[in-house]
This record gives sequence, structure tokens and C-alpha cells, in this order.
Amino acid sequence: MSMADYKESGNIQETPFGYTLSVVGGKWKMLILYLLAENKPVRFNEMKRMIGAITFKTLSSQLKELEADGMVIRKEYPQIPPKVEYSLTQKANTLLPVLEQFCDWGEKNRDN
Repeated sequence: MSMADYKESGNIQETPFGYTLSVVGGKWKMLILYLLAENKPVRFNEMKRMIGAITFKTLSSQLKELEADGMVIRKEYPQIPPKVEYSLTQKANTLLPVLEQFCDWGEKNRDN
């Protein structure tokens, strides 16, 4: 479905753009994906420290949503204390060029 189809149906959620926003939209998801791309794999507390302002509950729910959408792999090691690492899926890796374009745009327009 293209943006032209949106005009006919009136529902942007049914467009490819709407799907993409449902997977990576919000305040934290693209930041989480960016951190995982730059530092792989990453443990939960390490990610929390890197992000800073996010709560444990919010980080946990965002990671669960990214995992459910096939963007993040959660690997749990059976040890004490528990160890859990997160990394990107192949599907998420296909989004990395778009994240790089966001970085390029930010670099060019930050001071304007």
C-alpha cells in the first residue's frame, strides 16, 4: 500500500509508513536499536546506563516490544546471577542504513 492508498482508505496505519512507525516509533526504540548496532551484544543494565533517563520498566517493555516485532534477540544464560544479552536480528540490521541517514541528517542540520 502506498501513500496514495492512504488517501483512499484514510488509515495511515495500513501503509508501509504506518507499519514502520508501529515497529520503531516512540521515544526510545530507535535509540535502543542504534545502541545495539554500535555495541553488540548489550546487557540490560549496560543499556540502561548508556541511555540514562529511561526507567527500568520502560526499557524492559520497549525491549519486549522490539523482540515481539522481530527486531531484537534476547539471549538468556542459565547462571547465577542471571545474565541476559540483547542483539539485533537480521531484520533490524536491514534498518541500519536508515538509522545512518538519520545520523547524517542530524549532523548536517543540528546547528541550523
